[in-house]
Amino acid sequence: MSPLEPFGTRLRAAMDERGPLCVGIDPHASLLSEWGLGDDIAGLERFTRTVVEALGEQVAVFKPQSAFFERFGSRGIAVLERAVVDLRAAGALVVMDAKRGDIGSTMAAYAETFLRKDAPLFSDALTVSPYLGYGSLKPAVDLARESGTGLFVLALTSNPEGAEVQRAVREDGRTIGATMLAHLAAENAGQTPMGSFGAVVGATLGDLSSFDLAVNGPLLAPGIGAQGATAADLPKVFGAAVRNVVPNVSRGVLRHGPDPVALRASAERFADEVRSAVSGV
Repeated sequence: MSPLEPFGTRLRAAMDERGPLCVGIDPHASLLSEWGLGDDIAGLERFTRTVVEALGEQVAVFKPQSAFFERFGSRGIAVLERAVVDLRAAGALVVMDAKRGDIGSTMAAYAETFLRKDAPLFSDALTVSPYLGYGSLKPAVDLARESGTGLFVLALTSNPEGAEVQRAVREDGRTIGATMLAHLAAENAGQTPMGSFGAVVGATLGDLSSFDLAVNGPLLAPGIGAQGATAADLPKVFGAAVRNVVPNVSRGVLRHGPDPVALRASAERFADEVRSAVSGV
């Protein structure tokens, strides 16, 4: 199989066409209950099918959280596989939120699970953890380049515990988070319209002016909506890099289900708010 166009190229086109928004697919038990569904495989399948059918042709990017499917075993994985295939067939991009991170052949196997073009869970990009050392991600970086897919590396996450590692200072005076951003800038050097190797940077973190977010790649930004950040916060948090931000909204959209009309209206509203906030920068 020939490789796809690079993920960064496809992502820019998708956001320009459909709006700069990523919708997380997080079918946790409380959300299934809010929809009037059981915390079982039938509820999982109904929830997932509704989201895919309502939003698959409207939203640019989807981020399924693999853990919420894995907890149902092989039947849950089968639901996830179908969702990934159907979303991509609808023209959306899929970022698999699996946060994989290991070394050597194990990291290579994780990469092949999600980034090999004939794999059942083949996705456009994968979230990865670099905290066994950035170099441990090399098998995933290499396969992403080969297949035209991308990676989102955990760099500055919004959970309070993340600072313990990500803001720790190395002997050279640079924080671990800043080091990850520098690695990504090197991966994306010279790529247009942007590179395929992005960072996960929380939208709730406030002033990040001490970090160089200009990695020439996408910045996946969780925290919009239920976690408290708004579209209007994005320019203040991301500065000049805001055009490459991929804001992720999960509950803010999904709580409007199972009504597909309400889901579509909510997603459109968030995309319009982000577009308006970014266009003023």
